[in-house]
Amino acid sequence: MTWSQVKAVMGPGALDPVTKELIYLAVSATNNCEYCLHTHLHAAHAKGMTAAMFAELMQVVVLAAQTNRIAIGLQVPVDERYCAPPF
Repeated sequence: MTWSQVKAVMGPGALDPVTKELIYLAVSATNNCEYCLHTHLHAAHAKGMTAAMFAELMQVVVLAAQTNRIAIGLQVPVDERYCAPPF
């Protein structure tokens, strides 16, 4: 079941293959999954990810983790204009 889900989600779709791998890497870094980081780092590189792209991705992951913790800690309410889905 898991591998069929991986093939379905990571296969062709609205997002390009590198973007999917970058998202997978971001979540894997957040979850500290060493296996997923290594395997998807190689997959992302094979699909066109550069060292600069990976470095920038990690900067975004660190920034999001920091600002998420601040917003959670301060219990910042969501602005009303962002409550409705944009689509």
